[in-house]
Amino acid sequence: MDAITPMTMYSLRSRFCFRKLIKRFAMIERIAGRILGGLCAIMLAGVAVGVAQAGETVGIPPEVVAEYIHAIIQADRTIYSTHVVDRLQDLKIPVAVEEWKAKGTLPLPAQMLQMAGQEVQGLGLGLRIRLASLGPIYKKNGPADQFERTGLEAVAKNPRKPYTGIITEGDRHFFKAIFADRAVSITCVACHNSHELSTKRDYKLYDVMGGIIISFPVQ
Repeated sequence: MDAITPMTMYSLRSRFCFRKLIKRFAMIERIAGRILGGLCAIMLAGVAVGVAQAGETVGIPPEVVAEYIHAIIQADRTIYSTHVVDRLQDLKIPVAVEEWKAKGTLPLPAQMLQMAGQEVQGLGLGLRIRLASLGPIYKKNGPADQFERTGLEAVAKNPRKPYTGIITEGDRHFFKAIFADRAVSITCVACHNSHELSTKRDYKLYDVMGGIIISFPVQ
């Protein structure tokens, strides 16, 4: 039987801690999705329920609600990308890969955002959050309609200004906002530039890669 050296103990301890990190992440991701959903519910209530004042109905403008939601999403994604994924990558720990479930690692920043969107959508608020691009790696992440295509083209030209509008689905009206999706970390750049299905391989840090699309029901 081989002797257990301090280096072996360190390796075993690192693997054990990493497995615990993966399990904790799954729980944190679900909790974060519910917290985001709760905050969004409060803001959406401000859109749907106005306050009678001086004969007018005053509520939170949908443009402002969309900005609030986007700010939360962007903060969470940036923190995860720079303080978790990039930091571990700097330590030579390949922690985030596309096949994260099969390999027992963490998801890529874009995958985390997509999962948060699925979690929020499951809460039944009518809120939808997703990533889209004019040159997606997978077709499902392309523009769903002409509104999204026009919006993605607009934010690519002017990243500082979101593209917004009201869309109708059946008898319901939704406010939809498209914000520029920038490469917030080296991990985002490396993934897109090296992926075998990528249509663009010269991304740089903070380049616009697509759009973050937020939509919610309005009266």
